[in-house]
Amino acid sequence: MITINSNTKISAILKANPAALDAIISISPKFNKLRNPLLRKIMASRTSISMASKIGGCRVDDFFTLLEPLGFKTDRMKGEEDKSEEIEIPDFMKNISPENTIELDVRPVIDSGKDPFKMIMEKIGLLKNGMVLKLVNSFEPAPLIALLAGQGYETFTETVNENLVCTYFLKTGTPSTPLPQVNKNADDWYNVFNKYQEKIKTIDVRQMEMPKPMLAIMNELENLPKGNALFVYHKRIPVFLLPELAEQNFDYRIKEISDGDVNMLIFHK
Repeated sequence: MITINSNTKISAILKANPAALDAIISISPKFNKLRNPLLRKIMASRTSISMASKIGGCRVDDFFTLLEPLGFKTDRMKGEEDKSEEIEIPDFMKNISPENTIELDVRPVIDSGKDPFKMIMEKIGLLKNGMVLKLVNSFEPAPLIALLAGQGYETFTETVNENLVCTYFLKTGTPSTPLPQVNKNADDWYNVFNKYQEKIKTIDVRQMEMPKPMLAIMNELENLPKGNALFVYHKRIPVFLLPELAEQNFDYRIKEISDGDVNMLIFHK
């Protein structure tokens, strides 16, 4: 069993022993969202024990105490535990007013099983410099934050309670980094496809409801051997997935066949 410390990622713990999921959830009601497989995939890989203890309002030692009986060795001296501090509120939050804020509650959309991305981006498109989008959700929208990072937006997330999380996006100006690129060059697509054609696994997620397509793709990529590629039949360009691919060192090519029909090829960089 692995040795863990305050810097160990939750994803590494769950990979070493899936039974740790229930143990971690028992520490704080705020960890119940880890039962959502998509949120678990995204958040667990970015969250350390130290970060999680701050989110859950608990101690790092609470994790060690529950995980040691599951076979984990603990190094309580390595890594630094986050001290209980007040969350620093950015300056732009002090100047928010109804006149410069657009509010969007996507909880009903998500509860209905639909994808709110198009609705969110329409609101984002209405923002002028200095304006804020207040996104109301039941969890921190990490993929959206990652997507808009470097796009001229500052963000701040406020957890009001277990079912109410408000994320604020301030438009500050010109993007410092480009959005994830969608390569539509047919020649390049076929060159890449021919390179992997003997080592391609194919999945079809067109009939899946959100968030199952992203989860299915990420599950396949976990076990994708180096030198192989994943061919995905999708009904839209999975914009939220693109930052995750970059985060996990994958490259991709996308070819739009028609409205509602997109081909995607994903492979290791």
